[in-house]
Amino acid sequence: MKKLILMTFVCFLGIQMSFGQDIISVKEFLKIKKDPNVVLVSARKPADYKKVHIAGAININHKDLYKASPKSTLKTVAEIAKILGEKGLSNTNTIVLYDNGSGKYSGRMYWILKYLGAKDVKLLDGHMKAWRMARKPVTKNPAKRKATTFAVKLNKGIIASIAQVKKASNSAASVIVDVRAADEFKGIKESKLPKGHIPSAINLEFKKVLTTKGKLKSKEDLQALFNAAGITKDKEIILYCESSVRAGVVYLALTSALAYPNVKVYDGALFEWTASEIVQK
Repeated sequence: MKKLILMTFVCFLGIQMSFGQDIISVKEFLKIKKDPNVVLVSARKPADYKKVHIAGAININHKDLYKASPKSTLKTVAEIAKILGEKGLSNTNTIVLYDNGSGKYSGRMYWILKYLGAKDVKLLDGHMKAWRMARKPVTKNPAKRKATTFAVKLNKGIIASIAQVKKASNSAASVIVDVRAADEFKGIKESKLPKGHIPSAINLEFKKVLTTKGKLKSKEDLQALFNAAGITKDKEIILYCESSVRAGVVYLALTSALAYPNVKVYDGALFEWTASEIVQK
């Protein structure tokens, strides 16, 4: 009897842990889709959204949330909150994000919303590809929501400043992770930015946290991936790319799937760094 109770408890715990992850399958989303507190957000480019999108999804372009300079860095918190509120997003909504399948744009939006204090943010596993594979409804008709208020509760612990990155580059207690492709990291690929990377940074491309179908890899595979790269829970982890757009989905993998306690995104990224610091080749 005790053994049965223990097994039941373990199974229940496993279910709770899976629900705790900020990844939701198409099947799971369909169960909550009609809840008025649930908001589906397409993080795809506006041109893609206009062509076709998941029925009921509103569109938020991550680029609308940035300042002109340094490139791709966030506008003021008040400005972003105003944009989100006008789109019909509240910090208390259950927000489900998706993109074309790369995880780049939805991941970026995920991190931004977490930074601003949204309580419940999820990514649709497999994104638009999974939705189409399930043969669920799509449309060209834009969806609109009534404007509301997005109340900011800033999470300062998940953003890194250039000063923090400088300190981390000389600290054994920190790991700086460049999530670009290897040829970008090594300075082989042509770029408008100076070639190279932040000193002491290691390279782990963001695509490696996803399967070929655009789904987040299993906990076991993710843990093996990060362990092999020396990205461990006892370290402060700082993620970046050219603009840190690609860092968001890696942030989700580390914090939501694996419960890493100290993960930050360097929002200024290489655009800011190369404007004031030397890169390493």
